[in-house]
Amino acid sequence: MNKQWIVYLCEKVYQCDCATVPWLPAGGSSSSSRRCGGISRDRVVGSVVVVERREGEPLNLKQLWHAALGELQLGLTKANYDTWFKDTAIVSEEDDVYCVGVPNAFAREWLENKYRQQVRDALRHLVGRTVDVRFVTLMAASVRSDRPVAAAGSASGGSTAVSSMAPAQDRREATAAALLNARYTFSTFVVGSNNRLAHAAALSVAERPGHSYNPLFIYGGSGLGKTHLMHAIGHAVISRHPKKRVAYATSEKFTNEFINSIRGQKSEEFRERYRRIDVLLIDDIQFLTGKEGTQEEFFHTFNAIHEEGKQIVLSSDRPPKAIERLEDRLRSRFEWGLIADISTPDLETRIAILRAKAEAQSVAVPPPVIDFLAQRIVSNIRELEGALTRIVAFATLSAVPVTTQLAQEMLQNILYNPRQKTLSPDRIVETVARYYGVPSEQLRGKARDKQVVLPRQIAMYLMREETEAPLMRIGEALGGRDHSTVLHGCEKIEREMAENDDFRRDVGALRELLYSD
Repeated sequence: MNKQWIVYLCEKVYQCDCATVPWLPAGGSSSSSRRCGGISRDRVVGSVVVVERREGEPLNLKQLWHAALGELQLGLTKANYDTWFKDTAIVSEEDDVYCVGVPNAFAREWLENKYRQQVRDALRHLVGRTVDVRFVTLMAASVRSDRPVAAAGSASGGSTAVSSMAPAQDRREATAAALLNARYTFSTFVVGSNNRLAHAAALSVAERPGHSYNPLFIYGGSGLGKTHLMHAIGHAVISRHPKKRVAYATSEKFTNEFINSIRGQKSEEFRERYRRIDVLLIDDIQFLTGKEGTQEEFFHTFNAIHEEGKQIVLSSDRPPKAIERLEDRLRSRFEWGLIADISTPDLETRIAILRAKAEAQSVAVPPPVIDFLAQRIVSNIRELEGALTRIVAFATLSAVPVTTQLAQEMLQNILYNPRQKTLSPDRIVETVARYYGVPSEQLRGKARDKQVVLPRQIAMYLMREETEAPLMRIGEALGGRDHSTVLHGCEKIEREMAENDDFRRDVGALRELLYSD
């Protein structure tokens, strides 16, 4: 009876029905490029794993999923594969319906909507018959990977699951030690177009700390969910990797502990405490600016953790390049990994956030009230949720219904007016100049260097969008330029924003700074 080989080439999988794999000796290396079943040795880069099985012997669930991942990986970018398919597994199969376990509800929904057909096709190709796929979270199930998968024409059966989660008591102790907020988890985070990249990156980091994006740098305005995501990463790591040590701290806490360690002659104890951490979460990193000693200490802490392949997650109200008085060596390290922004949520996301908040509080809030709040409070999520809590609390204590009129009466002092914060052209010039590290006098001057022209045009665009100033007034604020020059600059910025996502995020970050300073 012939042997059949399953060959894993850099996580890509090929099958061979020959009696041997002639170009693959023990150890998995060969200079031969002979072909075997369409497999060429010269396609192998890196490690090779070969699984031997007899002809007709079924693949088990683990082997089948590895093979399917190999096919899927050929058609995906590395980022998409790492984000959505790493650490997934088939958890059961019954009546040709394969249940694929995924880390969380968001990944389940995304795979169901985006990749279901591709996964079905890959499995159908491997088992030789039409199959279906369901995606389930691994919270309640994990893998029984050694159960055989029936080949075409064979019978199949179900499988059971074994939890891989940390014991509840251990999780509680680890969560307390890491100083994590129990309310800030992935399950309570509302995903929208404003935070999708940051959320997906956070999920990936939580699943594979130190591998996916290191460091992960999340930036955005106050109250948009940065801290929530950082705590969610901490909770997920503790739950899925119970042996890893997690620590959350603000940059202010890090600074105070560093100063106290010097005063108490406990510097080595301080360094040991932070450098032995497996996942370090530092919030509001921008507050390290101007603190030379703290920056020096954090530089060495960063290096020590990163060099050991451990994970670092940072948050800020602005991207690294816009943080003033930050040492260049720290700035460059912050840019090593992935920089993900969180912007102001759109209307649909604000509505979803309010609905989730109402559900969490077990209160019925009429849709018109939800819509009213979502349309009128746009600055940040914290203010949005706070407004709902205030209205519900008043209605409950006063035994009155929650209505749009009640919401309007209670929140009249905080309801959003798009122009409630007066922005002068001069303020915009100063903010843009500070963001790009260019003297404001150069923006108002005659310089034509690219590093000056682009910020100047951004200032033109923001003045037009965020103030009532006419084009002539905008030109005057920038050294007496005429209205046609201003119009040309605004149009150029609009085109660049439409074509360049990173540039659009920069402009969005600037807009946030204008209203948060």
